[in-house]
Amino acid sequence: MAKTGTTTQGLRAAIERSGYYPTLVAEAVEAAVGGEPIVSYLVHQETTFDANEVRRHVTVLVLTGNRFIVSHTDEQAADGTSPSPYATTSTESVKLQRISSVVLSRVVANPESYTPGTLPREVVLTIGWGAVSRLDLEPAACGDPNCEADHGYTGSSTADDLSLRVSEAGDGPDTVRQTLAFAQALSEATAATPDTGR
Repeated sequence: MAKTGTTTQGLRAAIERSGYYPTLVAEAVEAAVGGEPIVSYLVHQETTFDANEVRRHVTVLVLTGNRFIVSHTDEQAADGTSPSPYATTSTESVKLQRISSVVLSRVVANPESYTPGTLPREVVLTIGWGAVSRLDLEPAACGDPNCEADHGYTGSSTADDLSLRVSEAGDGPDTVRQTLAFAQALSEATAATPDTGR
């Protein structure tokens, strides 16, 4: 479930509605936001199945006038390091100038009859700011089919710090709409932020 909005009270209410350790999540996010006014936010909870366990995860994205804040909270079962279940919460604060890409991938059904304004059935929001990059390499080749020389490697580097997938079937149409709204707010904020050389 995802929620989006623009106020501190709305952010806390969305975290509480997610039902996922709301006091813990809210405290971590509010400490990271501090006193800055909120431009937009998105709260997304997902449940995954890992062997015989059900694991929950919540991601909170917050946009302020100067920063993009991302928070992740995961729950863990008791293990060798802890006799009782526990949760881990992390927050990262990124200056808007550092955001290098905001990618929004849309999946639409029946593209031949698509009309403007139709909700995608799935969206993937990928945000990059240089903390994590993926490097894809492959052997380089030349146009000569008989050439046996080593031409080194060729490849690409992709910023892949955060990727969030929501679907109409799994999360509901409101979640897809809210993700689109947050992505637009973040794209507009990064376009309006002067590049200071990072």
